[in-house]
Amino acid sequence: MLLSETFWIALQSIRSNLFRAVLTMLGIVIGVAAVITMVALGTGAQRAIDEQMAALGGDILSIGAGNRFSHGVARDEATLTTDDALALARESEYLDGVVPEINSRFQVKYGNRNINISVLGTTANYADVHGFQLATGRMFSRADDSARRRVVVLGAEIPGMLDTTPESLVGRDIQIRSIGFEVIGVLQAKGSSGWRNPDDDVWIPLSTAQFRVTGNDQVESISVRVRDGVAIEQAMVDIERILRREHGILPGKDNDFTIMNRRQFLDSRQEATEVFTYLLAGIAGVSLVVGGIGIMNIMLVTVTERTREIGIRKALGATRGNILLQFLVESMTLCLIGGALGLGLGAGAAYFANAFAGWQTVVTSGSVLTAFAFSAAVGLFFGIWPAQRAARLDPIDALRHE
Repeated sequence: MLLSETFWIALQSIRSNLFRAVLTMLGIVIGVAAVITMVALGTGAQRAIDEQMAALGGDILSIGAGNRFSHGVARDEATLTTDDALALARESEYLDGVVPEINSRFQVKYGNRNINISVLGTTANYADVHGFQLATGRMFSRADDSARRRVVVLGAEIPGMLDTTPESLVGRDIQIRSIGFEVIGVLQAKGSSGWRNPDDDVWIPLSTAQFRVTGNDQVESISVRVRDGVAIEQAMVDIERILRREHGILPGKDNDFTIMNRRQFLDSRQEATEVFTYLLAGIAGVSLVVGGIGIMNIMLVTVTERTREIGIRKALGATRGNILLQFLVESMTLCLIGGALGLGLGAGAAYFANAFAGWQTVVTSGSVLTAFAFSAAVGLFFGIWPAQRAARLDPIDALRHE
């Protein structure tokens, strides 16, 4: 018996019991749809983390002030200063950008609008190191910083929060902590970095922040960009060497600063997301197994119902292999049709999750092929026993069956 003929016989058998076949395929449909949707959500989450890493800059390290410890007990609060940033820029050959930063929340007023946002004091190379682009206007310069000019650059969302447009704000004055600042530029949208959104921040020159706003020369953190081709760990060792010397820390004593590798943080998040994706896909895969058990049950019933037909086929010359192939093809056809329907349902669910729930989803060809192949494997595995039972029937006993 030709394979194509066997396939058409399987389709005719399914069509003759269409309602039962649909109910049988339901488990496969739901299982494949669940696998596609869960993997799409997990892949989308990983893609979002990759985008965050690109936005943050995987080659950027953040240095923060810590506590001085003695015998495991915090003794006094350590600080970072602009001298530390200057020492890093001057002495480290592994860095091509050093950016000291001060971050405080202040009231910002424009007209009759009053908002409480983060105000960052930093140097003129902040946008270059962190990968920001200007939407309009300009970034403040080193001359602005040296002269302690009261100029400000706004994040992309600030004009909307002040009920105006970026173009109309450039050249206007806003008040930060009741101090007038001229708006000289607005940055393009950067997007949330996972723990903060830089688009609703504003930036002023570091010297202006220190001597006109905060009143001290301390900085809260220092961001550094590692040169291309330099290992992150090598740069971290060099930073530690320079800062320990600047702070006069004796050998064997704990650091009074911390160095955070953003890449490690995001890599940890990505690994957790991958594990979570596999877990969800595994749970969804249980539905496929349950659907396969349902198909095996229906195929056993089908064998019983068609015992006399099997006897006639054997009497006309059909071999055990022909009968085995016929029922295997029928079982796999049920699973493949169910897999195709589940694929459409899963892709649709992923699309609606993206369009209406705002979740980033990505349906990959790998997940589609895996789910489809698994559904075929389920049909093959759970169809073997019923097919073997049909193939082993004695033709005389089968013909006598009522």
